[in-house]
Amino acid sequence: MTADVPKDKRKAIVEALMDLAARRPWHEIEIGDVAKAAGVSLAEFRDLFPSKGAVLGALSRQIDRQVLEGTSDDLAGEPARERIFDVLMRRFDALEPYKPALRRIFQDLQYDPVSLAALNQVSLNSQRFMLAAAGIDTEGPLGKLKLQGAVLVFANAMRTWLDDDDPTLAKTMARLDRELRRAERILEGAEDLRRLSAPLRAVGRALMQGRRPTRPETRRTDEGNGDAQNPAAAI
Repeated sequence: MTADVPKDKRKAIVEALMDLAARRPWHEIEIGDVAKAAGVSLAEFRDLFPSKGAVLGALSRQIDRQVLEGTSDDLAGEPARERIFDVLMRRFDALEPYKPALRRIFQDLQYDPVSLAALNQVSLNSQRFMLAAAGIDTEGPLGKLKLQGAVLVFANAMRTWLDDDDPTLAKTMARLDRELRRAERILEGAEDLRRLSAPLRAVGRALMQGRRPTRPETRRTDEGNGDAQNPAAAI
């Protein structure tokens, strides 16, 4: 039972901050206000979180867990875009109780580059797991592009979601679909560029090793590229 106390207090602090953020500007909320609303001392708050931003990070991890626990293999045979669409829509569903708070936080922080940079790192970590839940690889030469692309896709769709009060979220779904298709085209272009530049990379590696590539080596590299027009695996 004792081991559950920190977890309960963490959640209480998250809920207290989001409740306050739904009613007050972000920059007017003091950590003392959050501690008081959560029923914890400042010392306990400090033990659990170093800042309000860290509490937002905890909310993100809480949503991550909720989405991941609800992940199933039902869409395993569907295209990559359909799988990530399903995962990200479930993320919006999980965030629904916090929409009023997130709407105000977004408005208050959109011109705060320091806070946005910190939140981008939180988003990168979350999207790593969202893509994994959708069965999308994030390692390899295009892994970072996929991750940052997923962050941008979700952020752009979230702009629509924050103002979408329709229970069906039709506008949000349409925006998310458009953003995913756009990301898919960008990834296809990046993959084509990577394939086309493969011979140059082979030459560069050979020069770094102090020798020229032989004709058979260059030919094998060319043959391994395949048709540059083949679509890449999309987000």
